[in-house]
Amino acid sequence: MSPLVIGLALFAAILHASWNAFLRTGADRLWTVTVMSFSSTALAVPLAIVNGFPATSAWPYVGLSACLQVGYSVFLVAAYRYGELGQVYPIVRGSVPLLVTLGGFLLAGQQLTVLETVGVALVGGGIMGLSLGRGRAATTSILYALATGAIIAAYATVDAIGVRAAGNVGAYTAWVLLAYGVLLPATFVACRGRLAVDPRAPETWKALGGGLFALLAYGVVVAAFALGPAGPITALRETSVVFAAFIGRLFLGETLTPRRVGACAVVALGAICLGYQS
Repeated sequence: MSPLVIGLALFAAILHASWNAFLRTGADRLWTVTVMSFSSTALAVPLAIVNGFPATSAWPYVGLSACLQVGYSVFLVAAYRYGELGQVYPIVRGSVPLLVTLGGFLLAGQQLTVLETVGVALVGGGIMGLSLGRGRAATTSILYALATGAIIAAYATVDAIGVRAAGNVGAYTAWVLLAYGVLLPATFVACRGRLAVDPRAPETWKALGGGLFALLAYGVVVAAFALGPAGPITALRETSVVFAAFIGRLFLGETLTPRRVGACAVVALGAICLGYQS
């Protein structure tokens, strides 16, 4: 990979960890993630106008992906209610390639390579390091984080099928974002009764900024994929696990023990092994 591609992958990792930090610091995290979604909805409108509609056969995948992403947002909010960024984020990020790899092995009969086997062992060991012993994450937080990872793996699989059925990547992406942009606020209203957004409030602008970070993270990694090989880029992006631990310490005042740093590094290394195979 060129230095530019490496730089883009690392920048995407930092941005992804950063928007999670925006969410973790929100006073009302369900409200924060809902307002964050406004940024992607604003992008989706012109994208849908330019690309039009996806093929008819893709609409079930559009709806299912949007519903799963709403579930992802809700479960991630719940995980951060009980755990810190440096605990929850590594479990969420590490569990995704772990679950995808194990799912392929158990359900599709795929054989694990040596690198994948090492990756599974490292991610599992790293998550255990965050889940056990003194200063561990709360059990409730771990369960929500693992459920979040499972939902991410599910909607990634749905998107992989749906985008092929759509015949147009831009159209599929736009309508998934639009559906998500409708369903998430509707979910908030169903839970809280009403969604109040004060455009003058600092909390509103912080949430919108977090949404922009999330969009930029996506755009940067897409640019990296356009310039370099997908496997190494996917692997390098998993360093976001380590960045999250340091962001949690520097900006959120979270505890950063050698044990936690080591566990995060092990998760990141395992995810890199698994991501390199993609």
